Amino acid sequence: MVGKNILIVDDEAPIREMIAVALEMAGYNCLEAENAQQAHAIIVDHQPDLILLDWMLPGTSGIELARRLKREELTVNIPIIMLTAKGEEDNKIQGLEVGADDYITKPFSPRELVARLKAVLRRAGVSDNETPIEIGGLLLDPISHRVTIDGKPAEIGPTEYRLLQFFMTHQERAYTRGQLLDQVWGGNVYVEERTVDVHIRRLRKALGEAYENLVQTVRGTGYRFSTKS
Repeated sequence: MVGKNILIVDDEAPIREMIAVALEMAGYNCLEAENAQQAHAIIVDHQPDLILLDWMLPGTSGIELARRLKREELTVNIPIIMLTAKGEEDNKIQGLEVGADDYITKPFSPRELVARLKAVLRRAGVSDNETPIEIGGLLLDPISHRVTIDGKPAEIGPTEYRLLQFFMTHQERAYTRGQLLDQVWGGNVYVEERTVDVHIRRLRKALGEAYENLVQTVRGTGYRFSTKS
């Protein structure tokens, strides 16, 4: 997701700065607004890929701005993550009902925020590259969401597809199970690290004898996708 534009809307400058530092370290470009009016002008001019929107803003509230954005044709498809100090269930439901894509309660860790943001961008279909990726006879097409092996469609589940897409775009580097959870599962804190092993096994099975060895176990670390033995 490198290079995506994220708009941070929060009236507290230190919070905007903390979020911006975390997102820029993760490879995102940040825009900032301190109120709904500023935010709306930036959204119209720059069409960000995602909006991090504080619930409590001076004047027009974040929830009112979210409602407005989801009504307007120009902005209806921009994903929104609500940021709030409110942890009550009814507020969460209200945020999701107006069209927010996710909801994160302050205080939150930068790592959690980045993971949730990646998950929302992925669900929204915001991808850096829609060019098919090919390694030998293994072809992954991000537009059609299909994988073919030597010209034949592969039977592959949605999680295995996301794992494969991540691996094919991040070759030759070892990743821990925790890193794979962040990158592929996003902010789902209920998934155990051992779940990664189950899906790796399924992915290898789907790739078959010709390509299963591309997904390599790195002892003491995790997994690597490599064309080198």
